[in-house]
Formats: sequence, structure tokens, C-alpha cells
Amino acid sequence: MSKIAFMFPGQGAQYVGMGKDFYDAVPVSREMFELAGAASGLDVVSLCFEENEKINITEYTQIAMLAAEVAILKAVEEKGVKPDVTAGLSLGEYGALAASGVMSCEDVFKVVRARGIYMQEAVPTGGAMTAVLGLDSETIEKICEETEGIVSIANYNCPGQIVITGEEAAVAAAAQKLSEAGAKRCIPLKVSGPFHSKMLAGAGEKLGKVLENVEINEIQIPYIANVTADYVADKESVKELLTKQVSSSVRWQQTIERMLEDGVDTFIEIGPGKTLSGFMRKINKDVKTINIEKLEDLQKLAEL
Repeated sequence: MSKIAFMFPGQGAQYVGMGKDFYDAVPVSREMFELAGAASGLDVVSLCFEENEKINITEYTQIAMLAAEVAILKAVEEKGVKPDVTAGLSLGEYGALAASGVMSCEDVFKVVRARGIYMQEAVPTGGAMTAVLGLDSETIEKICEETEGIVSIANYNCPGQIVITGEEAAVAAAAQKLSEAGAKRCIPLKVSGPFHSKMLAGAGEKLGKVLENVEINEIQIPYIANVTADYVADKESVKELLTKQVSSSVRWQQTIERMLEDGVDTFIEIGPGKTLSGFMRKINKDVKTINIEKLEDLQKLAEL
């Protein structure tokens, strides 16, 4: 028997029209889009399906992405496919929470609406993020530590791809040193702020206040947190980990490696894009990886 992981992508994979075929054809998916709208107080259906500029603004991107992910998740579950473990990259961790049963879908949508607002509000002027290609994490960590100002690793995506974050000048200075140390390329990212840096700690604290009023259920399906790259052992630690996640490194490569250690051999990416499937090819190309983004992709589940 194969061991299956569900994985959910983060911000950046969004596009107008994501999930629309599920909304049109799968009643439970339609319910999730409508629940996201009711829970967030936004017209999520229009946000996801009609041409607009808001979809690329953090405050709106996050709820839109999550609505699509949970809608597709429910369609996958209807096919009788259940994961042995689940995880998501940054925002995608909330898709994993929905899959694991830790939070109700309504609460997941409410929390992510607040998360998007607080992260948008907390974005300071002078923040930046840069993707570093072709350099090992130890070298990147060391150079970030030695660079004056605030700069640290935001994402450990996969071998040869790490993202740094922090103050614009510090990120630029670190990128220069990283290039000199042998990085193949350092690519500034078009983002609205220094996500997953300590510059966003205030947003995490505000989110923690929202989480105080959210019911956390027993963990039905094991899930792995971004902050630790390890299984969440008990429901009491969920809120603290989500609070820290906003300003901590996303340990995605380590998360996948943890799953591989446990014998996971089938990875299903649920949601817009194929970003995580691309990372998987660089982490371990020998395991089965499929993505469920379009309605016709459900046919791939018959191969399991």
C-alpha cells in the first residue's frame, strides 16, 4: 500500500479562474467557495473568477487561494482519496489544516482572511525578498548572519532554491555576497513585503489574538508544520505554531524529506499551479507526484 501526502501551495500561484470548473460541476466545491465568501465577508466567487486586480494583493490573494484549495480538496475527498499526512507551503498550511480536521473550514477561512489583512498592513517600506539559486543552505545561513541589518531565510524550497527576506538594503548586500560565494543567480522577487521575516512579527501577534477564539479539534490526519518541519504532536501547539509561522522560515524541503523518511511515496498537490510538484522533482524525482488543479485532473486519482 502506498502512503499518500496531500500538499497545498502558497501565495503566488493564484490566477483568475482558478477552481471555476470545480465550482460549476461539483456541489461540495461550490459550497466551499460560498462558505469562504460568507466567512470572510467578501465576494470570493467574483474575486476568483472575474478579471480584477485584487487577486494579486495579499489581503485578497490569501482567501482566494485558500477557497480554491479547499474546494478542490473536497472534490478529491469525494473520490474516496484520503491522505496519510498533509502539509502546505506558507498559506497552504491552512489547506493542510482543513484536510487534517484541525479546524473547521469556516474557521480556516476566517483566520486566513485576518492573516491576509494583517500581513498586508504589516508590510513595512523597505522590505524585499530574493530567490537564491545554486547555493547550499549552510552558506546562505552563514552569509545572512554576517550581513548587517535584517536578513534571513524565508523559504527552504528545494535543493538549489532558497528565498531570503528582510530589509531591502540587507537583502541586496546579502545577495551580492551570495553571488560572490558561488550562487548561480540571485533574483529579486516581485512581492509586496518581506514575508517570513521578523519584520512581520507584529502581524503574527495580531493573528495569535484571532486564533485565541478559534476551536482546535483533535488531529485526525497527521500534519507537518512549516516552522518545525515535523509532525504537530498535539492540538495545544497549533495556535503557537501558526502565530510563529508568519515571521519564521518555511522549511518546505525539510517537510518533504520528513515525509519521505516515513515512507510516503505518493504526493498529491491540491490547488492552483504546479509549484510544489516542481520542487518535488528536485527533492526526490523517484516518487509519484500528481497535481489536481483542473476538473479533468481528478482522473489521475484512478492511478493510485
